[in-house]
Amino acid sequence: MRGCFVTFEGTDGSGKTTQIKLLYGFLQEKGYDVMLTREPGGTSISDSIRALLLDPKNREMKQETEVLLYAASRAQHVREKIIPALDQGKIVLCDRFVDASLAYQGYGLELPLEKIIQINRFATGGLTPDITYFLDLPSEISKERLQQRFSLHEGPDRIESKPDEYHQKVKRGFTAICSENEERIVKINAARDINTLHEDIRGHFLRYLAARQ
Repeated sequence: MRGCFVTFEGTDGSGKTTQIKLLYGFLQEKGYDVMLTREPGGTSISDSIRALLLDPKNREMKQETEVLLYAASRAQHVREKIIPALDQGKIVLCDRFVDASLAYQGYGLELPLEKIIQINRFATGGLTPDITYFLDLPSEISKERLQQRFSLHEGPDRIESKPDEYHQKVKRGFTAICSENEERIVKINAARDINTLHEDIRGHFLRYLAARQ
C-alpha cells in the first residue's frame, strides 16, 4: 500500500518546523513507519542547492534562477527520497513543498503562476501531497517571532531578509492557495501555544489516517 504524503506550510515564524517535528516524534512513539524531511533540502544534492538559495551573500540571484533552483532541489528530493519512501508505505512528513514555491516565487516575486506550476509539475512528476497543514499566523506575530529568533540565534537568510511588502504578498498568496485547495489544505490557527497546536494537529491527522483505511 502506498504511503501518505503530508506537507506543512506557513509563513516564516509560523512554527511549522516545530510542529512537524512534534508530529514526527508522536507518530514514531505510536509505532508508525514515518520519515521527516524538508525543502529546500532533504538530500545531499538538495542541501547544496539550499545553501545557495538561502545564503544572504547571493542577493544578486535573479528571480528565474531562484524558481529553477528550488525546482531542481525538489526534483532530486522527490526521486531520491520521497517517492521511494512512499513506495515502501511510509508516512512522509515534509516541511514545505510546491505550495511554498507558488506563494514565495509566484505571489511574492509576482512571477507567472502557470509557469511555476509547469516547472514544478515536471520537477515532481506530478506528485501532490495527500494532506497539507497550513499554520496560519497574523503577520505582526510572525514578524515578532522572527525578530526574537534573529536576536537569539543567527540573522535572517536571503528570503527572510526581503522587505515587509514581499512577505505580505507571500501571506496573501498562501491565503489564496488555501482557498483554492480546501479539500487538501487544513488551516490551523498558529497563534495558540505549542502544546495546544500539537494536540490539534495530531488529533486531526489520526482521524484522517483512520478515514483513509
